[in-house]
Amino acid sequence: MFQSLDHFLKSWEYEAGATQRLFHHLTDESLNQEITPENWTLGRIAWHTVAAIHIIASNTNLTFEAPKEDWPVPASAHFIADSYHRASDAFMHALKTQWTDQTLEECIDFLGQKMPNGSLLLFLLLHQNHHRGQMTVLMRQAGLSVPGIYGPSKEEWAKYGMQAPKM
Repeated sequence: MFQSLDHFLKSWEYEAGATQRLFHHLTDESLNQEITPENWTLGRIAWHTVAAIHIIASNTNLTFEAPKEDWPVPASAHFIADSYHRASDAFMHALKTQWTDQTLEECIDFLGQKMPNGSLLLFLLLHQNHHRGQMTVLMRQAGLSVPGIYGPSKEEWAKYGMQAPKM
C-alpha cells in the first residue's frame, strides 16, 4: 500500500514511462497479434491498459478525462500510445490536485472488498505491469523489438555488442 502520494507519483512516473516506451514500439499491424483466437490481441491488451487507468480510478472520488471503456479497440498504435500519455498525465494531475497523503488511507469498495486508496493505487500499478508483460510476449511473436523495462532487453544488449544472459 502506498502511504505517500509523492512515493506513488514517483513510482507511477517510472512505470508509466516504461509502458509509454513499450507503446511506442507497437505498429498498427502488430495490434492484431494473438496467441489464440480465444485470447485478447496485443491491441486489446494495450487499449485495456489505457482505459484501465480511468476504469480502476473511477472507484474513488478522482475526476479526470481519460478513456472510460476498453472496447472497441482503436486500429492505430499511435492513437493508443497518445491516449495512454494523455490518460496518465490527467491521472497524475488529478492525484496532485485532488488528493493528499491522508486520502490514501480512506477506504473504498473495490471488487466487493474494502480497500484503502493507497492499496488501490498499488493494484493499478501492478495491473498495468501484468498487462505490460503480456504485451512484451505478443510483441516478440509479432517480430517487434522490445524496450528494456527493468534492465536491457535482448535488442539493447546486442546494440552494445553483448549477448543477453541466458535464464
